[in-house]
Amino acid sequence: MTEPYRIVTVCTGNICRSPMAERMIQAACTAAGVNVEVDSAGTTEWEVGNPIDPRAAATLAEHNIPAAGHTARVFEPSWFHERDLIMALDTDHLEHLQAAAPDSEIRAKARMLRSFDPAAKNLATEEQGIADPWYGDAADFAETWDQIEAALNGIVAHVRG
Repeated sequence: MTEPYRIVTVCTGNICRSPMAERMIQAACTAAGVNVEVDSAGTTEWEVGNPIDPRAAATLAEHNIPAAGHTARVFEPSWFHERDLIMALDTDHLEHLQAAAPDSEIRAKARMLRSFDPAAKNLATEEQGIADPWYGDAADFAETWDQIEAALNGIVAHVRG
């Protein structure tokens, strides 16, 4: 594959879950020698312009993944055509993306991130969400890390396939 495979991860405000997933997926794919470009966005404008949540940055730093340089932004409709895979972090994000997709072919690009986790892929879609850690503490961000990490091998395999 010569062109990079383009992935965007999507959550509500783009300061916690989606930037964590963005950085984690990029690190996993780079380590696996897979040519990808990963970015992230939110479904709302609530946090546009803000940096990554300090607790999300600290969680990434614990695993030697840098978080510097992130600025929250909202998902742009043109990205439906520009991205190969659009990963929702929770069911409301998936519903938002599917409703906004211009057709069924593009709608199929939108998937739950945890659908790539072998332990979660057979769960009902509504059970594959990752709860927003913003309302919690460091343990909630650690749980978000664990849930994203469990899907990384599946994402790498999907991109390779």
